[in-house]
This record gives sequence, structure tokens and C-alpha cells, in this order.
Amino acid sequence: MSNGYNEKVIEVFSNPKNVGSIPDANGVGTVGNATCGDIMKMYLKIENNVIVDAKFQTFGCAAAIATSSTATEMVIGKTVEEAERLTNADVVNSLGGLPAQKMHCSVLAEEAIREAIKDYRSKQ
Repeated sequence: MSNGYNEKVIEVFSNPKNVGSIPDANGVGTVGNATCGDIMKMYLKIENNVIVDAKFQTFGCAAAIATSSTATEMVIGKTVEEAERLTNADVVNSLGGLPAQKMHCSVLAEEAIREAIKDYRSKQ
């Protein structure tokens, strides 16, 4: 199943972390890309301005699932402000790269985190 994916992307896709939802999430963000059909929904549990849990539900390709999993791992334990600074390049670097035609998946992961934070802030 290479398709230009490196071993790390394949490993994360095969064993994603933080799959699912958080029933009492206080920040939820959903984004999608009509071109490829990928849809990501991110759930954040934030306490005292720190992300204590993050989960995702993603309908999409291997890159979409790998970037969703990686983004959740990267924001757990961070403050809301630190998580807002997460970029798609950070996610791609953590994964050791993505094929050029799959870079949009990392952008969706970044946007989903930001949408969940925006939702959290709208409720404060």
C-alpha cells in the first residue's frame, strides 16, 4: 500500500490514535474537501485552557487518517494558543512527509483543530 507514502504514514494510518468522539467535548470542528471527499471532525476537551483530550472521526484516505491522528497527538497537553499555532507543515514534518497530491490532508487537519478551537471560544 505504498502509493508514495513513507513507513511512518503507513504505520500511523494502520494504527491511528485518538479515533472516536468525546461526548462532553467543549470544542468540535468539522471540515471537508469537496474535491477529494475527505471529511474530518475533531473533538477537543479543554480544561483550564489546556487540551486534555482530542479525538477525531475522519472519512478519507490514508493521508487524511494519518494527519488527523498526528494532529490530535500534537495538541494534547498544549494550551489553546499553542494548538492554534499548529500548522499543516508541523503535521507533515511529524509524519516525515506526504506525497504532494496528499498535502491538502494536512491542511484539513490544521483547519479542523482551528475550527474546534473556534467552537470552544464561541461557547466561553
